[in-house]
Amino acid sequence: MDASGKGGARARRALVAGARGLALAVAGFAGSLTLFVLSVLSIVFIVLGVGVLTTPAVLSLVRSWANWRRVAAAEWYGIRIPAAYRPFPADVRTGVVGLAERCRLMLGDPATWRDLRWLLVDMTAGFVTALLPAALIVYPLEGYALAAGLWRVFTDGTHVGWWYGFVPISGQGSAFQAAGLANALLVAGYFLAPALLRVHFLLTRAVLTPESGELAARVQVLTQTRRDAVDTSAAELRRIERDLHDGAQARLVAMGMDLGTIEALVEKNPQKAKELLAQARKSSAEALTELRDLVRGIHPPVLAERGLGDAVKALALRLPVATDVDVDLPGRAEAPVESAAYFAVSEVLTNAVKHSGADRVWVDVHHTGAAGMLRIAVTDNGKGGASIGAGSGLSGIERRLGTFDGILAVSSPAGGPTMVTMEIPCALS
Repeated sequence: MDASGKGGARARRALVAGARGLALAVAGFAGSLTLFVLSVLSIVFIVLGVGVLTTPAVLSLVRSWANWRRVAAAEWYGIRIPAAYRPFPADVRTGVVGLAERCRLMLGDPATWRDLRWLLVDMTAGFVTALLPAALIVYPLEGYALAAGLWRVFTDGTHVGWWYGFVPISGQGSAFQAAGLANALLVAGYFLAPALLRVHFLLTRAVLTPESGELAARVQVLTQTRRDAVDTSAAELRRIERDLHDGAQARLVAMGMDLGTIEALVEKNPQKAKELLAQARKSSAEALTELRDLVRGIHPPVLAERGLGDAVKALALRLPVATDVDVDLPGRAEAPVESAAYFAVSEVLTNAVKHSGADRVWVDVHHTGAAGMLRIAVTDNGKGGASIGAGSGLSGIERRLGTFDGILAVSSPAGGPTMVTMEIPCALS
């Protein structure tokens, strides 16, 4: 790439960093401030009994907000921020008793208090570190506007009517000085904006990473995901055994009995033997269909033969709602990663069809080469209200992705839309 091409690429990175920084500063300050206030009020109201009902939902929103920032850090800068939340026991009850138990478990999780501390940091130091790259890109526009004549709005040239940074604006001469300062800021933004935005995410990682260190968190997460993987494999084996016993095996046994009867009747009652042969042929076809469905449930042939993108498209074709699929995968991930991603998408789509009331779904599958992430976003225009740990099946998806160090983030405000984002670190072949 020549010098002009490199300069253009650097300028684009600076502009993108400025735009992202501005979005993070505005949305981050408003979102973190709102969630912090809601969290404090909800926890305080526990003594009145009301907080027991509201705290699990509010803290789930906080976790989703933190997970979204983790996803952004990984996708934009390749910065991995571990999400070391303690999983809920499988036997957590429902209703008011279940909410009280979830409230107790969430408040007893150190990760909850790290999230709340991060909200404070995000609305203060995080706001500043996100705003700096945006200011270096946007603030020079004011300096150029002053030099172009905007200074006349603030002064008639006889007094200081405005300050641009540390430059007092009192006439055209000082307006040109403001333009010179704008040039310096723009040059600084050209070189520093991406690095400054990276500082924002490094600060986020420093606050959200467990105090005991990332290695300890890593060991905890790996221990839990290994246990989840073993439990999932055992459950899958039991499902396969049950399906074989209740389906194909029963049909094959019945077909064997029919063949024995046919053997006894073939000479005495040929007509009855023909009827039983037809029935045996039908049973064999149904057994073959069930075996194919069973194999498809273990590892779909289209996934093995054509990869994740085509498998997701085939999955979308079977849905009863309109589904748009956008795939950008320049290669294939390892088979276990593809399988985990496929069944995670399948579960999310099933949830969208069954529970959201949506009539349209969008699926985006792509790989971020720089960050080495397989990123899948499933969005529906349903009623919203989905959350991890609310009996929606999202907890199982989170455990499935956790086996591969994957991240699940859910944005589902009341009234919709719902966006489920999944990320798995992997390389494509």
